[in-house]
This record gives sequence, structure tokens and C-alpha cells, in this order.
Amino acid sequence: MADTADPIRLAIVDDHRMLLGALSEWLRGASSEIELVAAVPSWSELLAHPDFPVDVVLLDLDLRDNIPISLKLSMLKSAGVKTMLMSNYSEAAVVREALSAGAMGYLVKSEPVESIIEAIRAAGVGDSYLTPELEQALLDDGTLPKLSAQERRVMALYGAGQPVKAVAFQLGISEETAKSYLKRIREKYRASGYDVGTKVALRKRAILDGILLQSD
Repeated sequence: MADTADPIRLAIVDDHRMLLGALSEWLRGASSEIELVAAVPSWSELLAHPDFPVDVVLLDLDLRDNIPISLKLSMLKSAGVKTMLMSNYSEAAVVREALSAGAMGYLVKSEPVESIIEAIRAAGVGDSYLTPELEQALLDDGTLPKLSAQERRVMALYGAGQPVKAVAFQLGISEETAKSYLKRIREKYRASGYDVGTKVALRKRAILDGILLQSD
């Protein structure tokens, strides 16, 4: 985890060389918390870079190399690298697929550059990041499972780190009932195409869907 004495080591990968150059130039002077160590136009050049692995990669979703984004995200995660995706596309389905594949967040290239700093900082400490506009687009998309008010409470408490017994106590229900709520929540998400089988995945999903605030 980066702190003020240990800046976030960042790499950018984008095959649009003009954007890559402009973004690199801007980021180099934008924040003392971020150290840009690599700016390359291809996936292979990232992997071959002498400073790889880095802390965070700002990765273009649209690299024309026929390598699935899910494979890239898996490789980066295995190397201990957090990935923030950026793209020209803002469709909810595209964003959701990227997040489900393991990205820490998603940026549309038309966003103000200040959003990039926020996104990199969030990824650097292991937090998810979406702009308010993208969060709203996901909520408005209509493909999220419909949870009852009690299911949302259970998901929020459990996602915030409470054990099942504590969730049950706070909501005045039995531990078995709390477990059945969690099972139903996971089934509903699975039916909508999202795997929240682990507590970490459920927490991330709860944050992305507005059920749990990141400060919780």
C-alpha cells in the first residue's frame, strides 16, 4: 500500500500515442503521490518493461491485440498489480463486464483528467473507483438483481465485515435466517451473471451497486 513516503508506481498502456503522450506529460507533474514509471503503447511492452510489475496500471480496454481483457486482468492480479481500465465506451454492460473480470474501476476517456488522479489513488489503496455518472448508469441499467430491503441490509452489514452472527443480532433475526438471506442474495446475483461467492467479491459488488459506502 502506498503512502506519502512511497508514491504509487504507475504504468499507462494505450495504443493511441497522442493520448499516451499527453496523459503521461500531465501525470508527471500532477501529483507527488504518483510516480509514472512506464508509458507504453502495447501489452507486450508493459510485460517486458524493466520496472514491471508496478503498483497500478492504467490500461486501455481497447488495445487491438486480440488478447482477452479477462486474461490481462488475471495476469496483472497474479503479479500483484491493481488495474484501472479506461475506454471510449460508457455502456453499462461494458463497464459491468470489465469490473466483473477484476478491474478496480473504469474511466471513460472523455472524463476530466482530475478523475484519473482519484482513480489511481483509489486503486493504489485497493479501493474500487467509478465516477458518479458511471455508478448511476449501472444502477439505471436494470440488469442488477432486485433485492428486498432486508436483503440489502444483510448485504451491507456482511459486506462491511460483520460476521453472520453479528449481522443476525443487529437485524433481530436468527443466524440461520441470516445465512439463508446471504444464500438468496448470491443466487440472485448469480442469475444476473455476477459471482459474489466470496466475502471480498460480495463487498466489492455492494460498493459498486450503492448498497455499501466505501467509508463503511
